[in-house]
Amino acid sequence: MKKTPVFLDSLVTNMLRLRAICPFSWRVFQFRPISCEPLIIQMNKCTDEEQIFDFIERNKAILSEKQVGCAFDMLWKLQKQKTSLLKNAEYVRDHPQFLTLHNLATNKFKLMNDNTLVNVLYVTQQFAGEAHDPLVEALVTEAWRRLERFDIKLLSEFSSCLADQRLYFSPLMGKIADIVHRNLETTQDLSSLSVLMVNISSLISRHFQQQLVKKTELLFDTIDSSEVNVAKSIAKFLRNVRYRYQPLLERCNNVFLSNVDHLDLDSISKILSVYKFLQFNSFEFIIMAKKKLTEMIPLCNHPASFVKLFVALGPIAGPEEKKQLKSTMLLMSEDLTGEQALAVLGAMGDMESRNSCLIKRVTSVLHKHLDSYKPLELLKITQELTFLHFQRKEFFAKLRELLLSYLKNSFIPTEVSVLVCAISLLPSPHLDEVGISRIEAVLPQCDLNNLSSFATSVLRWIQHDHMYLDNMTAKQLKLLQKLDHYGRQRLQHSNSLDLLRKELKSLKGNTFPESLLEEMIATLQHFMDDINYINVGEIASFISSTDYLSTLLLDRIASVVVQQIEKIHPFTIPAIIRPFSVLNYDPPQRDEFLGTCVQHLNSYLGILDPFILVFLGFSLATLEYFPEDLLKAIFNIKFLARLDSQLESIGGMDGTQQQIYKMLAEVLGGINCVKASVLTPYYHKVDFECILDKRKKPLPYGSHNIALGQLPEMPWESNIEIVGSRLPPGAERIALEFLDSKALCRNIPHMKGKSAMKKRHLEILGYRVIQISQFEWNSMALSTKDARMDYLRECIFGEVKLCL
Repeated sequence: MKKTPVFLDSLVTNMLRLRAICPFSWRVFQFRPISCEPLIIQMNKCTDEEQIFDFIERNKAILSEKQVGCAFDMLWKLQKQKTSLLKNAEYVRDHPQFLTLHNLATNKFKLMNDNTLVNVLYVTQQFAGEAHDPLVEALVTEAWRRLERFDIKLLSEFSSCLADQRLYFSPLMGKIADIVHRNLETTQDLSSLSVLMVNISSLISRHFQQQLVKKTELLFDTIDSSEVNVAKSIAKFLRNVRYRYQPLLERCNNVFLSNVDHLDLDSISKILSVYKFLQFNSFEFIIMAKKKLTEMIPLCNHPASFVKLFVALGPIAGPEEKKQLKSTMLLMSEDLTGEQALAVLGAMGDMESRNSCLIKRVTSVLHKHLDSYKPLELLKITQELTFLHFQRKEFFAKLRELLLSYLKNSFIPTEVSVLVCAISLLPSPHLDEVGISRIEAVLPQCDLNNLSSFATSVLRWIQHDHMYLDNMTAKQLKLLQKLDHYGRQRLQHSNSLDLLRKELKSLKGNTFPESLLEEMIATLQHFMDDINYINVGEIASFISSTDYLSTLLLDRIASVVVQQIEKIHPFTIPAIIRPFSVLNYDPPQRDEFLGTCVQHLNSYLGILDPFILVFLGFSLATLEYFPEDLLKAIFNIKFLARLDSQLESIGGMDGTQQQIYKMLAEVLGGINCVKASVLTPYYHKVDFECILDKRKKPLPYGSHNIALGQLPEMPWESNIEIVGSRLPPGAERIALEFLDSKALCRNIPHMKGKSAMKKRHLEILGYRVIQISQFEWNSMALSTKDARMDYLRECIFGEVKLCL
């Protein structure tokens, strides 16, 4: 018999000793039981959860960490096939063998490889019932320890696990953001990067944000046109950072359009939500989404899915679809959750639907869940119910009580401003001493948005007191003074245009307090030299919203455009032109500036959204600039066909115009001598119209006049007797326009571009135009009816042609 070599005997003996002494170490080595693979193959053959759990029960003593990971993976694959995910998740979570699997993972997670570790974390979170699962905490801690060695795909999956736990501002998410930043230059996987961008968006700087956007643009062409999820993530990132970056949004939109047949309700709903938030218009997508969503109406028979459909389709639906949506929602309304009722209320606001039965049903659900809503949700409820003219004392009494209780315990500036805003919208908007002191306590920490919100709320409060109590308290005025003080202080201490821009992003210039607006413009002028191709679009957009004419800032914007046009993206041009149009201002190098803008945009005219192209044409028309290529792009059959369905109806008259209408009837000798809400050719609406013969006597209209505050069904019907017909020799057609505060710049009595252009067009059509400023109409000189009647007579029968 052949003897075994001595060195082999020694090796086997030592290995057996090692196994006896260190069983744990032996298991780490690759000497696995030969049954390892067969066990995984057996698991993969399981067709339901019971088979998986039976397998775990039989083999729990010998399962390795790899097999434990496979069991979690199989359970999740089976879960995704279920129609009732929540119900099935409870069944899995409560099963005794799931607890066994849970305990096995707790004992073996340190042995798992990186991919298995993150996958087990993800699946555990999907089934977790407790707020703080010890296994989840252990897996997160272990993943943190290994973080630096994760590749970008695994890093994105782990970041999504943290996002599911709302850990957006955690140090761990900050560490992930740092890793992404360090490795951005070598990253080539846009699918994983786009997920990471969404999850770290709350922590990144403006500079890092720009780097991510540039990297995304570079990698976009590397993805397949069917990669809808990547496009959705990119769009969501832009929403999170409040960046309406047209080039990327257009590219994402093209992906959505080419895959619209494969988009489900959830995807369409999320895309429309992002577009609404970023004010991005895609007529083609809306038309296609509307068609697809309409087809889903009979298929959605569960409250959760139908609410999602109602919110997505409602605002873009036609009259018949809206009627069908509302009638179905009425039937389901009693089964709505608090979250669903809030979503329905928001959609009704977007639809401007004042269906009293549906409002009553929805508010009854809201009332039941009112204690569970957070401050921001309570503000939304208050805003929507105010807009929908809802009146129910018991509801508002409870809402007010809840808002005040939140306010007494809140110390976060944004939350306090939200609560104060909601209270100011209530039928009784008064604040007690505690409320006022809470505002004063947070003022030193407030940013410009908070201060602007507080000022608007306090002014609303003062206006209510003045109307109903005829009393403006010293405390209210003192609070306004403090708001003004802290606003000026914040502006004066600004040391960077970039930091200021961050606050301007969500600040509405037209609601910014009058007392601070001049200081804001002065601050922007101080940083004027820092305006460049990167920020010129944002600065221009803000100025457009302020109605404040600063020639220094506009001249600087024009200069930057002329000098740095090659670095400015063409889709930014409409926003840059807008303040010049709105404020009716020509910079010194007008022709060069406008010519440069139009030339830069010419090759993109064919792909611009119809709304943007029309508004661009409108902006240039107010500046009396008519580029040939733009006119050809707008005035062609194909474009006009796309635009046709986007035309909106025009509303009626307000109270002041009705007052003028009645006075005009007296001045002109009868209601048949004045015409209200006239639509001229080219769709200009004239508030009031009359005709005087050569002896300055009013001519009656006869039976063609229209009712007060109404519009004719067809726009040209109101002008059958006048526009386009021959007037008696020497007669003149008069257009009388009432100009509210929005028609003039806020800082000087300078007419804005839209009103100036309208006057020019009406004069071309043959009108004598009389424009009445609300400041003049509401002045002390015209405080009586007789004074106003004399004023109208002077404007109409005298030599005065412009009453400003």
